[in-house]
This record gives sequence, C-alpha cells and structure tokens, in this order.
Amino acid sequence: MKITIVLGSVRNERQSHRLAHFIQQQLIKKGMETNLVDLSATPLPIFGQDGTDTTYVGPVGHRLKQSDAMIFVTPEYHGSFSGALKNMLDYYWAEFQQKPIAVATASSGKMGGINASSQLQHVILSLGAYPLPLKLLVPEIHQAFDDEFSPLRDSVTDNTNRFLKEFLWYADALYSKKSETKDTVATAG
Repeated sequence: MKITIVLGSVRNERQSHRLAHFIQQQLIKKGMETNLVDLSATPLPIFGQDGTDTTYVGPVGHRLKQSDAMIFVTPEYHGSFSGALKNMLDYYWAEFQQKPIAVATASSGKMGGINASSQLQHVILSLGAYPLPLKLLVPEIHQAFDDEFSPLRDSVTDNTNRFLKEFLWYADALYSKKSETKDTVATAG
C-alpha cells in the first residue's frame, strides 16, 4: 500500500513539518511505502489564476493519484487549516476519490489544531474520500519535537502510534475491499 503524506505548511518558520517527518519515519518502520508531498518544495500557484507557473501541478497530481491512502498534515491558522493545503485541494478531484485520508494537525496552543482537523474532515468528505474518524492533534508543536524529528513528549509518541494503528487498519480495510471489487469486476468481464 502506498501512503502519501501531504504537508500543508509553507511558512519559513513552520513547525508542522516535524510532525509530517515523524509520521513518515513511523510508517517506514512499519514497512509502508511512503511519499511526502511538501507544498513548500512543490509550490502550486493560486488556483484559477492565468499566466502562472504550473510546473508542479502535474507531478503533484501524479503522486496523489498513485497513492492508496493519504495523511494530511497541517498547522491551524486562525481557526482553520492552511491556505496552501486548501489551494492544493482545489486543483484535484479524481485523485482523492474513495481513498482513506487521515488528518494530523498541530498548533502552538493547547488545542492541537482541533478546529482545523474538524474542518478538514468535512472537506475530505466533499472530495469523495473517506476521512479517518480519529484525528492526531499535537499541541504546542514548538515544544513537541527535536531537530531530528524525534518527539520530546511521550504523549506525542503514544498518540501517533494509536493514530497510525487505526489509520493502517482503516486504509487496509478499504484497500482490500477495493481490490476485491476490482477482482470481481475483472472476473465477471
């Protein structure tokens, strides 16, 4: 199963990239094939503008399409998820169809991005995808990881492990069902 992690923060002083890299490290340890789409490294122009550089639109879309499941990682900005992530979501549709998508959010405050996570789950449903009911919330992100992306609090490790266990079960269940459906259609054809 191929899992794409979309990192929705593009600010120079961002902290949520630590969470995205930690999630990726944990998935690799579990034997998963991962792909990290960092919107800072693959900038997409504002959706709908003419005359802008669309260099990364096709490659990002291809990476999303090739994935079987996704995890969106975003900071909470002004009570919602990042504008860069929303802009990326506006570019694609078919790439998300019937895929399990989990949400991991971070904030500098004590709530861990709960507003962003709830809003993003609603958007995932609107994309025709399946949001994981469990969310990963990391409060006080600036004090949660060291420079090597290792957690500084046991709660971050424990919550991430529980989140990934649930996500992998959910993603595997949907992946297996989709594979079963494809096999049935191929046999009937």
